[in-house]
Amino acid sequence: MASKQRTRNCKRHSTDVISRYRLSQAARIIKAGGIIAYPTEAVYGLGCDPLIPEAVFRLLRLKQRDPDKGLILIASDFYQLRDYIKPLDARTMAPVLDTWPGPHTWLLPAQTWVPHWIRGKHDTIAVRVTNHPIAAALCKTTGSALISTSANISRRPAARIPSEIRRLFGTGIDMLLPGPLGDLETPTPIRDARTGAVLRS
Repeated sequence: MASKQRTRNCKRHSTDVISRYRLSQAARIIKAGGIIAYPTEAVYGLGCDPLIPEAVFRLLRLKQRDPDKGLILIASDFYQLRDYIKPLDARTMAPVLDTWPGPHTWLLPAQTWVPHWIRGKHDTIAVRVTNHPIAAALCKTTGSALISTSANISRRPAARIPSEIRRLFGTGIDMLLPGPLGDLETPTPIRDARTGAVLRS
């Protein structure tokens, strides 16, 4: 009950601090190949359009992240992720869909067209239908799934407040959407939908 109350409070606060104008501005920046910092379930994230390679590689350089590791896509609904994923049988997908929208990231088999800069060296893609109000609103306003990766330099702690974003990245990002984080203390767990294996708890 307390968790649901915190979620409701977070949603109310988010609508206070993020106007439709700011969301529209962020969406325009993303569609133009920009990088946005925004709150997620546990930490601030960095996002961009997954299908603009210049934006993704710029983000990877900013984080000093190995492209072979792959990146997470977030969405406001499953429809925004569907084209990236090979169909799985209903029994395999049921546990995935039961956790969405929510703070659960799943590895699903990637369609063959999904580029290396999204999936890395893997044949899977990490995806999440987020229930964080700002992250979900950003996906909805942009009209597509977005890259979502922790706002940090690789192997270092991720930013949890706007001042840390500015200290870490300065003018390297194009816009900061401030707002409350979700209830998680650590980034979302990651599980493989095909095996149930937990890759990050």
